[in-house]
Amino acid sequence: MLPDLIAIHPPATPPHATIVLPGSKSLTNRALMLAALADGAVTLHGALWSEDTQAMTHCLSTLGFTVEVTPDPGEPANRTITVHGCGGRIPRAGTPDAPLELFVENAGTAARFLAALVCLGHGTYRLSGIPRMHQRPQAALFHALRELGYTVETPNDFLPAVITGTGPRPGARCTVSVSESSQFASALILGQRTGGWEIEVTGANADELPYVEMTRRLAATFPWHGGTYNIEPDASGASYFWGAQWLLRDSGACITIAPEPQSGMQADQHFRRLMLEEPWRPAYSRNTDLADSIMTAIVLSPFAPGVTRFTDLGRLRVQECERVAALRTELTKCGAAVSESGDTLTIQPGPVHGARIATYNDHRMAMCFAMLALRVPGIEIEHPACVKKTFPNFFAKLAALGAGITYPATGSALSGDALLAG
Repeated sequence: MLPDLIAIHPPATPPHATIVLPGSKSLTNRALMLAALADGAVTLHGALWSEDTQAMTHCLSTLGFTVEVTPDPGEPANRTITVHGCGGRIPRAGTPDAPLELFVENAGTAARFLAALVCLGHGTYRLSGIPRMHQRPQAALFHALRELGYTVETPNDFLPAVITGTGPRPGARCTVSVSESSQFASALILGQRTGGWEIEVTGANADELPYVEMTRRLAATFPWHGGTYNIEPDASGASYFWGAQWLLRDSGACITIAPEPQSGMQADQHFRRLMLEEPWRPAYSRNTDLADSIMTAIVLSPFAPGVTRFTDLGRLRVQECERVAALRTELTKCGAAVSESGDTLTIQPGPVHGARIATYNDHRMAMCFAMLALRVPGIEIEHPACVKKTFPNFFAKLAALGAGITYPATGSALSGDALLAG
């Protein structure tokens, strides 16, 4: 089990390693919801088993679905999960006086997807999470659910919320804005087949939003009448190791990922091409170039050949932490020249040094700066176990590249189970 503070030391020799990645969190939680709405049992192979997907699985069990979880022999952070769908019926519900409680931890996908799912039930449900989840946007989704005819009670359009499900409403119409999160549209699309809803998506580049397109593609190809579905490896997780190859490219390192995500459903699949196959660009957009993996590129950028601007970062401010400010603060600690203007970070190339990195209980902050430690001595990571949200054995994978991971208080090396989060 990881301690509250770790030090990471660059590998003594250039790594030559093949990394097997856990499944995609985005695909796993979408597939779990679709499986619950299916007409029979659906078995998900290669499903991620992390804090976010465990929260989703636990909530489905609370709703009365039979969920079977068994180990995956190919990857310790994956599971084979079978969900016995009930043909669109939600087996269990609460009453107005005693709503059925659903606790979503800090899982944005679980919070948004379950809000739409419970509308298809018949009864009263209360969704809540950790304090940070109660600060993350929900208003556009709640407004859309009310347009469809469902009751959503919350004093401020954040969680916690009490939702009254009245079952499918064929032909009901709503408009949903994705300006704050594409998960709002995805939640409705996942429930659309059962609910009979007609959904209009609005917001910048709404028809091209990669996570909305992922949801549409998944719903179109899912085994609705029962069967199996294979979850591909996580492209956001792959970005750290593609980034490591870029970072150590002049040392003779050879880091490969097998199998690589190839479906095209994950926007961060583009990271490999943008970072390893094309010249470094002077600007990257969160909207049109990269999704969550833009954080990896931001942390790499002090080693870029020139000044880099990272634009359209507004959504990073309302995720697990205020990520724009967090990235600026922690990179500055490391000696990088970073300026923030609006939703843009501009980073100058130049030397960086070790520092004690605050992670803000944000898994991606921990993983981005841990990757930096493959080249920069003196990096320490606070509360590294926050990676359990999406990649619980991340530090074991990092150690497989030859990185030394120690407990600073004693200098003792960490290995085996001591590198696992939660």
